[in-house]
Amino acid sequence: MAIQDLKEQIARLPEQPGVYLYANAAGETIYVGKARALRDRVRSYLAARGSSPKTDALLDEVASLEVIVTDSVVEALALENNLIKQRAPRYNILLRDDKSYPYLKLTLSEAFPRVLVARQVARDGDLYAGPFLPASLARRTIGLGHKLFGLRSCNEVITGKRARPCLEYDIKRCLAPCVDTVCSPERYQQAVEDMRLLLEGRVDELAADIEGRMRAAAAAERFEEAAQQRDAMRVVQAVGARQQKMATPALGDRDVFGVAAGPAGAVIQVFQVRRGRVVERVTLQGAAADAADGAGALVAAALQQFYEGQEPPREIDLPVEIDDADMTEAWLSSRAQRRVTLLVPQRGDRRRLVDLATRNAELAVRAAADPGGDAFAALDGLRTALALPGLPRRIECIDISTLQGSETVASLVVCEDGRMAKGEYRKYRVSGPGARVSGRTRADSDDAAVTPHDTSLSPESLPGPRAPSPEPRFLNDFAAMAQVVHRRFSRLVEAGGPFPDLLVIDGGRGQLDAAYGALERLGLANLVAVGLAKREELVVTRDAGTPVAFERTSPALRLLQQIRDEAHRFAVTFHRKARSQRDFGSDLDTIPGVGPRRRRQLLTRFGSLAGVRRATREDLVPLVGQRCADAVLTHFARGAPSP
Repeated sequence: MAIQDLKEQIARLPEQPGVYLYANAAGETIYVGKARALRDRVRSYLAARGSSPKTDALLDEVASLEVIVTDSVVEALALENNLIKQRAPRYNILLRDDKSYPYLKLTLSEAFPRVLVARQVARDGDLYAGPFLPASLARRTIGLGHKLFGLRSCNEVITGKRARPCLEYDIKRCLAPCVDTVCSPERYQQAVEDMRLLLEGRVDELAADIEGRMRAAAAAERFEEAAQQRDAMRVVQAVGARQQKMATPALGDRDVFGVAAGPAGAVIQVFQVRRGRVVERVTLQGAAADAADGAGALVAAALQQFYEGQEPPREIDLPVEIDDADMTEAWLSSRAQRRVTLLVPQRGDRRRLVDLATRNAELAVRAAADPGGDAFAALDGLRTALALPGLPRRIECIDISTLQGSETVASLVVCEDGRMAKGEYRKYRVSGPGARVSGRTRADSDDAAVTPHDTSLSPESLPGPRAPSPEPRFLNDFAAMAQVVHRRFSRLVEAGGPFPDLLVIDGGRGQLDAAYGALERLGLANLVAVGLAKREELVVTRDAGTPVAFERTSPALRLLQQIRDEAHRFAVTFHRKARSQRDFGSDLDTIPGVGPRRRRQLLTRFGSLAGVRRATREDLVPLVGQRCADAVLTHFARGAPSP
């Protein structure tokens, strides 16, 4: 049934504001629209054929019509937005945000707030700042909050009755609100307010406040406190000096939209201007068919979807006029509970900024024309097949590599927005309670499980061959997976994230159950994990009784295979290196103070390890010195086995 078959129903529609919904023969909603007068708006579709291929396809597929009358056009706009979010009609413009950068969340909903990494903004009473570009800036900002203001990083329930502060207080990274005799709630709230000013970018105001407290402390002869405030003020001023200076003070607070369309799709660029500075850029992307609706329709859809999850500023600058601008203004004003104005600047700094946003949108359109540059189809396929709440922007994968339980190791790789983030890869040694993690650098080895006999440097970070590992074989693949998952996510809990949107386990049901067991012990059972078996290429989930089978040509399956294969490659490479260190190591490598140069000297002078064992102190001292000679003699006196 085409649109012409609905003439009689359309003629009986009321001339009131409301929402109309088109459905296909299967009863699925395929389009949702709003109207000041329902009869006039829907009647316009009777003569709309030929305006665009997208409209023609919609009119051919329409089988039924439903309307919802509202009291005002503003209510119609809000209802339209909610229905589009809920039903995702195929013919509506559905834009997507390209950001995967983290936010920082100041947990104001807690009595003693913390700063955590968040991937999404929620309406939960907490303060969100960001997104942070690059992502490492978020972690540095968290560290700044601990170092300068002493905000807590623990997960404890704070009552103030703890017997003594923890180590974080001793190293001056926490005010210790857990001990009320050390830090009062009022003192901690002052630190929270300082952090809030920092996250909101009000560094000048924050620096002035800190300077006032510094002078007050100096006047009261509390010189140590004054020195701390002075150092904090200098750091805050340095942070302010490094902020982006793309600014015109007269711009104030506003959002600036730019729009462009091409064969690869439509792009909306949003410049967020705060206190005259462009502090962030957000890109919204739409399908190529959406461009047929025109720039005005694209911008109108972007306004509804962009401000559904955040508060609009007082002024929004647009590149083109949109239909029903007054209705959109009223809706935005109701959300912000103050006046919001939509403008189309014609000249001056405002117009130049709109043109700049438009040029950036055009660049994004040209970049999107590269078919290999957009992983959205794969991520959206995973979201649909696995019933995820959102796009799996951050995916982590864990693989275990072993040879009959010998030198069992694990790898963790990270994929962000369809691209491998090699800087976040991790390697793990799995060999029981004393397991260690190794990374590319010491700074990367932040997931280590420290034991009394552990060292800060992993064996592979030292030059030269290492001694064989004395630790026993690890034959339980499920226990190995559980151990690595527990070590990885316990570290993320301590650091406040970032948590993955999807965890991929290289294996089947057994490995997946072991991973979920570790997550449940950490209180993270809500994270989504799947297993990917190599042979059948089936995706195992916790809730589904049967595995999920993707088509062999599915972009989602190809992405999972790419991530799984990268984790396998990384694990096998590390395993081969560990076996090489075991097979070609020397007992001399385990002696403190004996490095590659001294090992070479000893073997050259005495001919073999047995010759070194027979050497006396008088033989060793001239060659390696007294301290090293004593270490060699002590080592062999303990009866250490030789290879």
